[in-house]
Amino acid sequence: MIVSHNELVSCVSKAFLGMRRSCGEADVIAGMVADLQMVGLDGVRHFNKASPFLGVDKDCAVSISYVSKQNIVVDLHHGSVACHLPAILDYAVEKLSESASLTIDLQQCHNRWLGYSELVRLAAKGIACRAQWVNGSSPQKTLYVLNRGCVAPEVFFSEQLKSSDVDFYSMSIELSLSDFDLNESSKDYSIHTLSKDLLGAQRRAWREGIEVDDLQWQILKKAAEIFLVENSEKSMQGAGGVV
Repeated sequence: MIVSHNELVSCVSKAFLGMRRSCGEADVIAGMVADLQMVGLDGVRHFNKASPFLGVDKDCAVSISYVSKQNIVVDLHHGSVACHLPAILDYAVEKLSESASLTIDLQQCHNRWLGYSELVRLAAKGIACRAQWVNGSSPQKTLYVLNRGCVAPEVFFSEQLKSSDVDFYSMSIELSLSDFDLNESSKDYSIHTLSKDLLGAQRRAWREGIEVDDLQWQILKKAAEIFLVENSEKSMQGAGGVV
């Protein structure tokens, strides 16, 4: 089905608020989901998949276990990238002033697809980004490359996993003040989704509305309705409607 940007952002925001979490900002996460959906990378499906875990994970601050001029290691304690990445990247950008490049190793994390829009924002600020991880549900390596000024990444996939590619709960993000070599970056990846195709999907979404799978939209709406029902009952109690 086709939904508007406002409808999608509102629905995701309500669904997240209904989880009553301490970590993560509803409007930021809603923007992450909408941005990913608009370029055709299934933001709603990724959010729906994450939702059961967001409601029961540790919901605590991340731990920075190692810092050098060129490397930061961050333990998310099985938390969502969507809830923590904005703050992690703010910290990393400050450290980047000490070096021309920096690698962020995220450990024990989930929902790595939803980091898309935060990386796009860095590229718009003149910082090149290269992010990679291995999906666990259908084992596959994924790579984003966003050179400086790019508004959508080159996305690469590979189903050829090495014995070292066994950590399904980590993500590596490299930041640089210089552009990455696309050919060198993608030499182990056989499938390429072009940046221009993502941009084309985004333009169509702004012009014609955002396409969302019917089932995924119903799952999202149901999650958002839980928040609305709880608020309605509390409102009625406050007004003396329910004793």
